[in-house]
Amino acid sequence: MRREDPADRRAVENLTREAFWGMTGPRCNEHLLVRRLRESDAFVPELDMVAEVDGTLVGSIVFSRAQVVGEGGRWDVLTFGPLSVAPGRQGSGVGGALLRRSLVEAARLGHRAVLVYGHPDYYPRFGFVRGSEVGITAPGGITFDALMALELVDGGLNGVRGEFRLAPAFVIDPVDAEAFDATFPAKELATLTPIDVFDGHLPASVLVALGAHEIGDLQALRRFSFGEMTAWDGIGAAGGDALRAVMAAHGLPWGPPREAVST
Repeated sequence: MRREDPADRRAVENLTREAFWGMTGPRCNEHLLVRRLRESDAFVPELDMVAEVDGTLVGSIVFSRAQVVGEGGRWDVLTFGPLSVAPGRQGSGVGGALLRRSLVEAARLGHRAVLVYGHPDYYPRFGFVRGSEVGITAPGGITFDALMALELVDGGLNGVRGEFRLAPAFVIDPVDAEAFDATFPAKELATLTPIDVFDGHLPASVLVALGAHEIGDLQALRRFSFGEMTAWDGIGAAGGDALRAVMAAHGLPWGPPREAVST
């Protein structure tokens, strides 16, 4: 693991494209986000890190400055993302190693807290907690498990209350994203897995609950935590376990480790 060099930039954008392609749509825009963040005043170059194996880039993490805005004032915080891992290396610990290393470095540089929108069953293992537990929400006061916070130092979020605000670079126009993607080698559009694959594999009540929450494909389901979804009417713990099994069968891990659920 090391700091990103200027010579790495296009390779990192391509790595990010490969890592996120088809994750939430037929293509992705995260590689443009990397470009926009580098050009933004919010970019934190000291925390722009990559991982490589035998000279080949296999992972990347980008940090930027953000704010929590509330009645009591404005507080500077960090956020990160994209956190990208090459498809062939996902699940091997590359992403976790990059995150741990960069969080230690962020604390060393004097930053006090990190907030992120991310997979809600993944980041708690690094110490992240639900934003609402520490008085932080998304804009408009909305709260959900994918908004998470981590103190880098004891008391790093003491008195911090309000709405999490990202840098303007995170607002990506789909037209701009498509134009930027055209500067890369042509890539076949990804096909999202429709929720219909659950038919015959899940109780009817679970299918009704998914429809009520406008879940149209398996990729969209991963925006929600296991806890959130099992709390929906008609799902429960048994339905959550059934969902987890079908997701795994389609190569889409979801939910916390089983031992975390049982405890």
